[in-house]
Amino acid sequence: MRRARTAALITAVVLLAAVAAVLAATTPWDPLPGDVPGGAVRPDPARDFSPVELARSAAFDRAINPPAYAGLLAGLLVTLLLGLTPLGARLLGRCTGWVRWRALRPAVAVIVLTTLLRLAALPFSIWREGVLRRYGLSTQSWPSWLLDQLKSLGLTWVIWTVAVLLLFALARRFPRYWWTGAAAGGFALVVAVSFAYPLVVEPVFNRFTSLPAGQLRTDLLRMAERDGVPVEDVLVADASRRTTALNAYVSGFGSTRRIVVYDTLLKSPPERIESIVAHELGHAERGDVLYGTLVGALGVSGGVCLLFLALTSPRLRRRAGLDEDGPDGAGGADPRQAALLLAAVAVLAQLGGPVQNLVSRHIEARADAHALNLTRDPATFVSMQRELSVRNLSDLRPGPVEYVLWFTHPSGPERIAMARTWARLNGMPEPPDR
Repeated sequence: MRRARTAALITAVVLLAAVAAVLAATTPWDPLPGDVPGGAVRPDPARDFSPVELARSAAFDRAINPPAYAGLLAGLLVTLLLGLTPLGARLLGRCTGWVRWRALRPAVAVIVLTTLLRLAALPFSIWREGVLRRYGLSTQSWPSWLLDQLKSLGLTWVIWTVAVLLLFALARRFPRYWWTGAAAGGFALVVAVSFAYPLVVEPVFNRFTSLPAGQLRTDLLRMAERDGVPVEDVLVADASRRTTALNAYVSGFGSTRRIVVYDTLLKSPPERIESIVAHELGHAERGDVLYGTLVGALGVSGGVCLLFLALTSPRLRRRAGLDEDGPDGAGGADPRQAALLLAAVAVLAQLGGPVQNLVSRHIEARADAHALNLTRDPATFVSMQRELSVRNLSDLRPGPVEYVLWFTHPSGPERIAMARTWARLNGMPEPPDR
């Protein structure tokens, strides 16, 4: 086992170092390169948002943060309690002991754990939904919201059950070297889920229709053609069933790639919609979804090697109330260790989250630069960012912890400052203050 653990550790270091090298070399750290006449514009929320808008944003932030942080901490606490004490192994032992078909026991363990964690998070989710309703961001009825929670739990069951059944099948067949197949399988699973997500997962929550024929559709498709991005359709999601927030996104890759706008966005002026779609075209042109999928899959492969180290660690197994060497003498496929597996995944996800957000913010800034280059209309870009920030009640002055933990995009004031910097770089008038 020592030789297998050493090999897994070396492989993890190599894979994660490769991820770090790829990210360091390919992340657009400076989306607006070159000397800026007068220097880059610094973000200043007071230039573009009224005192009332700033106060409302701050009040919403104060209201939404407690359930967000409490939910995060409670979820981690329960996950670690189950994974790093004998409590989880005892619970799973009782829940899986009655299952006669041994191969199904890991699936039962996964369903029990994910359901328990969802129930632990439910009070905080209800708290958060209440805040969204109070500020007019949620339009859902409680039954509809509960149905979404059940759908989400069902998807969690499916994804985790498939992953864990495959992993445990490998562990039974190759008890010392299952991590090699699992690393390759993890890579393939991430790519497959990302490819199928627009066709399998998104329709579970929203209905999608083609943007109706008209001037807006014609202008958007012409803009995509001018940009050299092959787009056959722009889809509209019926997001207004749940929210008043504005959004658009690109998902999938290859034949499943599509650009989607929320129906809440269609009431905005056409030039603002063009500005936000130009941003999404930037993602499509650069293949950001495929890039993120491949880098993420490589990271998952490295993470799987670390999971092997965690699941075969005598110290962690003793803490988790598991046999030190597993029932088959090599870590094996004991379904009770699903709790330790989930705890290890939770720790790795929390460690990787800030890095993902850091890279994401720079990729989003590059897509903003693309939108500005394509539309050459920084004034409309600024007005769109103002509308997004005000309607979505974005945090206009995020604290450093919030910024690291939650922000996958630059803040609204940062995006506006970037548009003014772009205007200086290109010798155009800076968009005025509000």
